[in-house]
Amino acid sequence: MAYNFEFYAPTKVIFGKGAENETGKLIKAFGASRVLVVYGGGSVKRSGLLEKIEASLSTEKIVFRELGGVVPNPRLDKVYEGIRMGKERGTDFLLAVGGGSVIDSAKAIAYGLAEPEHDVWELFAHTRTARKCLPVASVLTIAAAGSETSRGCVITNEHTGEKRAYDDNLARPRFAVMNPEYTITLPDYQTESGCVDIMMHTMERYFTNGGNMEITDALAEGLLRTVMKNAVKPHHNPGDYDARAEIMWAGSLAHNDLTGCGNDGGDFMSHKLEHELGGMFDVTHRAGLAAIWPSWARYVCNECLSRFVRYARNVMGIAAEGSDEEIAEAGIRGMEEFYHSIGMPVNLEELGIHPTDRQIEEMAERCMAACGSHTGSAKKLAKDDMIRIYTNARNSK
Repeated sequence: MAYNFEFYAPTKVIFGKGAENETGKLIKAFGASRVLVVYGGGSVKRSGLLEKIEASLSTEKIVFRELGGVVPNPRLDKVYEGIRMGKERGTDFLLAVGGGSVIDSAKAIAYGLAEPEHDVWELFAHTRTARKCLPVASVLTIAAAGSETSRGCVITNEHTGEKRAYDDNLARPRFAVMNPEYTITLPDYQTESGCVDIMMHTMERYFTNGGNMEITDALAEGLLRTVMKNAVKPHHNPGDYDARAEIMWAGSLAHNDLTGCGNDGGDFMSHKLEHELGGMFDVTHRAGLAAIWPSWARYVCNECLSRFVRYARNVMGIAAEGSDEEIAEAGIRGMEEFYHSIGMPVNLEELGIHPTDRQIEEMAERCMAACGSHTGSAKKLAKDDMIRIYTNARNSK
C-alpha cells in the first residue's frame, strides 16, 4: 500500500545550450546584491564558463567574490573559509559553479552565514537543526550528485575523518542552470562514476520494504534504463550532447525525491556505508558506491526479494526462468557487468583499497554511530551486518 507523502521541488531549472548566460538575471530576480561564487579546480576557468557567469553578474551590477579550491569529498575547512569570506563581504547569495561537492560546500557555507553564532558542523553532527539558510543556486558542470535540486548536503570533517550528511529543505537551491555542453570535457571516469551516483540515488529509494506505487516504480525503472543506455555512449563518444543531456536531467530527477514518492523514504545504507569509505580512504564517492553495492545487495536480497526480482526483470531485462533467488542473483550480476562495461569497480580491491579487519570494524562503528540505531529498509542493519558487508566487498572476487 502506498504511504502518504509530501513532494516539494521548488528549484527552477534552466536547461540547454547557452543557459549559463541567464545567471545574472536569475540572481537579480531574487534581490541579491553580494554573491559568493564557489567553484572547484581550474576547469571552469579553462572552459570559459566562469568568465561568462561573472560577465552576466557584472551586467546586472551584482558584486561578487570567488572562492575556489573545493575538492571531492568536500572539506569542512573550506566551508569555514567560505563562511569567513562571506562575513567579511556581507554575502547574501551563494552561487555554486561545479558539481555536487561544490554545491554541497555552498549549502554548508549558506547555513553557516545564516546562523553565524553557531558552528555549522553541529548540523552534520546532528546536535542541532538549522533554522535559517542563505539562498543557494548552481550552474551545474557534472551530472551526478543531484545536489542542484535536492535538500541534501554532505561534508567531510578532515580532522576527525567523519563524512556526514545534513538534509533540510532550507537549502533547496533557488535555481539550477544546466548546459550539458560543459560536461563534454570531463574525464571519462568522472562521467561514468556520475552515472553510478544517479542510478544509486534511484535504487536507494527503489529497494524498500515499505509502501510502493506503480507510477513511482515505473518512473524509477525508466530512469535507470535511460541512464544505463546513455552512460555507454559518452564512454565511446565523449561529444554526444544528447546522451549527456539525458544523463544530466536524470541526475536531477533521481535526487529531488520524485522516485521515492509513496514509499518509506528509501534505504540509503549503501550511501551510509560508502560515506565511511570516503571518510577513511578519500575514495571517489560514486566509485565507492559501485564497489559496495553488490555486497550490500547480496546481503539484503532475501529480505527484499520481490523488489530484486522486479528490478532484474524490469531494469536489467532478465528473461531467464528460475527461482526468485536465481532471478535476483542474475539481476545483481547484470549490474556488475554494467559497472564493468563503463569502467567502474564492483568490490573494494577493484576500487584500490584494502581495509584491515580493524579498519572495517572502525568503519562499521562509525556508520552505526552516524545512523543512531539499526537502520535500512531492504533490511535493517546492525554493526555486525555492516562488518559482513564490508568484509564481503573486500573479499569478493
